[in-house]
Amino acid sequence: MPDETIDIERIYALWDELADFQASRMPEARVHLLTVVSDMIDARQADWIGAVRLVDNMHRDPLFGWRPRSLSALYPDAETARTIQEAFALMERGEPDITTIRNAELAGQFRVFMLDELATPEWFESYSYKTFYRGLDRLDSIWVGIPINADAEIQIGFHRALSQPRFSERDRKIVAQALRGIRWFYRLQMLSEGIGVASEPLTPMESKVLHDLLQGLSERKIAEHNGQSPHTVHDHIKRIYRKYGVSSRAALMALWLGQPIPP
Repeated sequence: MPDETIDIERIYALWDELADFQASRMPEARVHLLTVVSDMIDARQADWIGAVRLVDNMHRDPLFGWRPRSLSALYPDAETARTIQEAFALMERGEPDITTIRNAELAGQFRVFMLDELATPEWFESYSYKTFYRGLDRLDSIWVGIPINADAEIQIGFHRALSQPRFSERDRKIVAQALRGIRWFYRLQMLSEGIGVASEPLTPMESKVLHDLLQGLSERKIAEHNGQSPHTVHDHIKRIYRKYGVSSRAALMALWLGQPIPP
């Protein structure tokens, strides 16, 4: 019989490693988390999705208002990204498949699902499975729903290739143990993207400027680093402050550190 124990010490070490990442390095920290957990369960790919709940028609919507707003993959691939955007477009039109609906039904609580728990037997013959799973060399998945607040969640998917066996119950337990106790980390991740925390998501350039702000660089240095004029960088900073509802760099840092925002 294979060893069914979980390497708890590796999980604790992972949490310590995540805590060592500076606030300006949240994208790198995310990759580290996905890499370590994928290695622990022999997943070939992992997706990180930021989702928000839109209040319009939420009670009549099949996803109860939930919509994806950001996507990052452990191993980015342009063709895969285009295919997943097709799935997102179906959600935007209010035409999700059964696996997405069942996941959204339990939004607001931490949850870990095997793919066959979200699907019906018929779904494995559907367009969705053939396109968004088999078409992407995905035999099986473990999906994790992580609530950030009432209107924001992170969805993490770990995937095995068609050449691999399906995930086991032990794999599910590893994922649940590794991802359950780091809510502080997910909050910083959502802050870094502006998903569900800022009034609007950050643009790619605003994300770069935010990264430099959190490193303590001056506006002049930020301009040099990003090939922008100081005036343009100043405008980016003002928009970042507005989106996060703060008026100064000190207030922005306080938000990141979970401290009271200075007047």
